[in-house]
Amino acid sequence: MARRRAAEAARGTVRVAIDVGGTFTDVCVLDDATGEIRTAKVPSSVTDPLTSVIEGLKALDLDLSTVQRVTHGTTITTNALVMRDFPPAALVTTRGFRDVIEIRDGTQEDVWDPYREVAPPYIRRRHRFEVDERIDYSGRVLRPLDHAQARRVAEEVRAHGARAVAVCLINSYANGQHEAELREVLLQADPDLHVSLSSEVLPEINEYERFSTTVANALLGSLVTRYIGRLADHLARQGYTGDLLLMHSGGGSMTAALAQEFPLRLAASSIAGGAMAARHIALQCGYQDAVALDMGGTSSDITLVQDGQVRVSKHWWVEYGHPISFPGVELATVGAGGGTIAWIDESGALRSGPRSAGAHPGPASYRRGGSEPTNTDANLVLGRLSTSLAGGTVNLDADAARQAVATRIAEPLGLTAEHAAHAMIEIADSAVASAARLLRQARRSLSPQAPLIVFGGAGPMHGVAIARELGIPTVIVPPSPGTTSALGCLLVDIRHDFSVMYQGNASDIDPVTLEERFLGLEQEARERLRFEGVPDAAIALERQVSMRYRGQWRSLDIPMGRGKGALTAAVALFQETYRAQYSYRGEHTPVELYQLGLTAIGRLPQVPFPAQTPVSSRPVPSGQRMAVLGGAGAPVAVSVYQRLRLKAGHTLDGPAIIEQPDATTVVPSGHRASVDEWGNLRITERTAS
Repeated sequence: MARRRAAEAARGTVRVAIDVGGTFTDVCVLDDATGEIRTAKVPSSVTDPLTSVIEGLKALDLDLSTVQRVTHGTTITTNALVMRDFPPAALVTTRGFRDVIEIRDGTQEDVWDPYREVAPPYIRRRHRFEVDERIDYSGRVLRPLDHAQARRVAEEVRAHGARAVAVCLINSYANGQHEAELREVLLQADPDLHVSLSSEVLPEINEYERFSTTVANALLGSLVTRYIGRLADHLARQGYTGDLLLMHSGGGSMTAALAQEFPLRLAASSIAGGAMAARHIALQCGYQDAVALDMGGTSSDITLVQDGQVRVSKHWWVEYGHPISFPGVELATVGAGGGTIAWIDESGALRSGPRSAGAHPGPASYRRGGSEPTNTDANLVLGRLSTSLAGGTVNLDADAARQAVATRIAEPLGLTAEHAAHAMIEIADSAVASAARLLRQARRSLSPQAPLIVFGGAGPMHGVAIARELGIPTVIVPPSPGTTSALGCLLVDIRHDFSVMYQGNASDIDPVTLEERFLGLEQEARERLRFEGVPDAAIALERQVSMRYRGQWRSLDIPMGRGKGALTAAVALFQETYRAQYSYRGEHTPVELYQLGLTAIGRLPQVPFPAQTPVSSRPVPSGQRMAVLGGAGAPVAVSVYQRLRLKAGHTLDGPAIIEQPDATTVVPSGHRASVDEWGNLRITERTAS
């Protein structure tokens, strides 16, 4: 520990955050000593995300020996799940439970479409193997593991060429002894296997969710290990001597070593970075509640901040039918981004997405081989976009954009190019607003004054229109919207989540036994954080208990205090939370405890963001251009401002366009934008200002 602290003291005050997205890779550098933030945005590589990371670091001419910490958010695991780009894998389970991941739970993603097929299991039936063993619900061994049979299965797995194995035995959540024995047998047959045990990955009772999560974790193991190893080696060769931290789906960070053990936790890590940045911005601006919209080149991700916290769920998926039960930021994703392709369906109706042109070939205006019209092309036709993006690294061809919109959309529908482009944008905006509306309705207690925080390369261009459709009064655009998700990686602490099954009626629970179980989780949490170099003074432990009405399947996670009366207070909070969420309160229905949870947080030094002193001068536009910012009318002369020249205290009225290297902000007529002391743009209707 002393050596670690000495090494940290020897390094500088610079922090680096890297966010690899589907279209662009963003690098954000913060100097704690000066508060200076520098950013770089480069196109993401289709074949190797590490090359984009290297290019982004080169663009900032950064001496990595002066860097104190590197935090990385990535889409590598999410993309692998979407593309099903896995190594050969196998599943080993208790005899009779081979088909758990195929039987699933009988639900459908669309209840109105019973014929819609669920995506097939990640591991085919022929590669799922059974062994004889049995442990009961309490952890008692009823039938020992048949080791001779286990060795035969290990040989079959090796003959199959599997590089990853998920070991999922029934009731292993109560006793993982047999799974540990199976791992030893498998590794004796093939020491290079990546083995995931369900008793370590997700020690919870529901076998479908446990099996599914463990399978996905096993499949991603070799991919993540290889990528993290290459990245860590590159950083070390460039002089970096600190730990590489990885952003995980729960809104915290984890060390590279732990990420290689639980690679599935990296799924949605990039989204989590944006959500944590939105939380910081909301609190900075004086809001406890907010709706966050990250609109990038491929999709739009909507998350919520409620009561000063990002909402987290343990029930989510990348593909429906394959649940992930690791904590993940609660979100809604829509295939609407800058690269989203517009098309006309068989009935002659205009559609938008979910297909995207991505970074390669990109929109038609990129002139990289793409010919289909995208939202970026539509915004260029409408004059909202300049022909130069990402600080001049991406140059757009306005004629190519107009030709794509005209030939593919406008002419078949009998519209002008401007009307067609406006229709494309309206459809994309409506899709995002609909998803955000559903997410807000599920959280009825969200304040009606909650702002819309927009970021991503395309978010500020669409933010006001989406906010108007949602009835949101204020839009907030952070200083560097195109790299906000990367910035979010700088704002997170090390975070781990622990859980243990604990079932019984709340009225019958022994408080002493309950406290002992929590203390066991806390001891495990402290040991892990200490191993990662977190001093005791920086450790925070937050207890939760999963509760439900007796006879129910789903539960709610409720914060749990300490001391006498903690359980009674938790039950009362459960009743109120249940009523707020479901408009029902079971006064006479027994409340049941289902699971104990613990969030372990290793506090990292907070990022210093110095406030700016407001100025009294008026901002001066850098020029004008013809653009359509509101309805589908004719282009009008619009003032163009440079974001880097705007200071705290500046206000400007729409119609206006605000440009910066990583994003473009649209301020329609009737709206006013003001710059606060933190450099955020706050856009409101002029009558409401």
